[in-house]
Amino acid sequence: MFNFTSQPPLSLYVHFPWCVRKCPYCDFNSHAVKQEIDEYRYIQALLKDLEQDLPRIWGRRVVSVFMGGGTPSLFSPESIERLLSEVRARVALNPQAEITLEANPGTVDYDKFAEFRSAGVNRLSIGVQSFADQQLHAIGRIHGRKESIKAVETAHYAGFDNINVDLMFGLPAQSPQLALQDVATAVALQPSHISYYQLTIEPNTWFAHHPPVLPEEDRLWEIQTSGQSYLAEHGFAQYEVSAYARNDQRCVHNMNYWQFGDYEGIGAGAHGKITDVNAQRIVRLSKVKQPTDYLQHAGTSQGILAENVLSRKDVGLEFMMNALRLNEGFAPPLFYERTGQALTVIEAPLRRAQELGLLEWSVERINPTDKGRRYLNELLELFLPD
Repeated sequence: MFNFTSQPPLSLYVHFPWCVRKCPYCDFNSHAVKQEIDEYRYIQALLKDLEQDLPRIWGRRVVSVFMGGGTPSLFSPESIERLLSEVRARVALNPQAEITLEANPGTVDYDKFAEFRSAGVNRLSIGVQSFADQQLHAIGRIHGRKESIKAVETAHYAGFDNINVDLMFGLPAQSPQLALQDVATAVALQPSHISYYQLTIEPNTWFAHHPPVLPEEDRLWEIQTSGQSYLAEHGFAQYEVSAYARNDQRCVHNMNYWQFGDYEGIGAGAHGKITDVNAQRIVRLSKVKQPTDYLQHAGTSQGILAENVLSRKDVGLEFMMNALRLNEGFAPPLFYERTGQALTVIEAPLRRAQELGLLEWSVERINPTDKGRRYLNELLELFLPD
């Protein structure tokens, strides 16, 4: 069925499910804090979760760690240090591994950032979303412009040289001028990486039931392209749909996702993808979502919400849905290496995508065209199973 000859790179994702307040656009597994978080107990649950999965990844090196949420920066630096120390005791973490922590500007200060760095965090992803108070209020963020700017500046002062700023566009009442001011402010703060992506209304969110008035399609396109141009002019190269890096400081963890690498996922609602060369299969795992259930069952069979073995069609589709997000696409041999299948299994949709001008295909590389990047959903639909 498959012919895996090697294991892909392995990352570790750690989910922290609590936030100060649930944002109205957020469809992630996050829950507003209603009482003091028992940090010790949650870290213990994470370690039990990891230990249960160790046989799946035994002996493999971990190239990156990403602590996401939710709001991981709600946790103390002491808890983060303990977690990373215990992870190192259980898995082979590369000495130069990228270790990212997501931070909300409303939950950090200099001392906390400096202590996170001492704990082993070497990359921060700061959820700014906007530098305009009106837009921040409209999307339910707990911080304002001043806190956004201070958070990025403070990260620099604390010694971080690998900082991502998250920015959203297409916000309620946002004009192209306001959106471009957001980008200009972010660039002036000199992060190494900017994630610039459109606000979308997801099902089962507060905004889905109470939709805000968002900019029209033409204005959205103007906002997007003017922001992209500004970023390019100031040294931020776009390498993925919503990712821009200076000096090629791409996010190692996300690159592994997009190139269909493996990742172990621990935490409430975390997902993982593991290639088993011996069994010639790829398994997807997800953990129970509710924090109370997770705390009770982590490390047991009841802590696993689902375990699915991917079919050949699933694998091919998932590879393409990730790899075609990259501007440079992928080298054809990578498809065989990561899916255990010959490229011929997707030859028909590849040919069709070429005919439609959505894809370029050569011996060296398969990548979306400018048109393919603009109409990425239409491109990806070509690879859906019949």
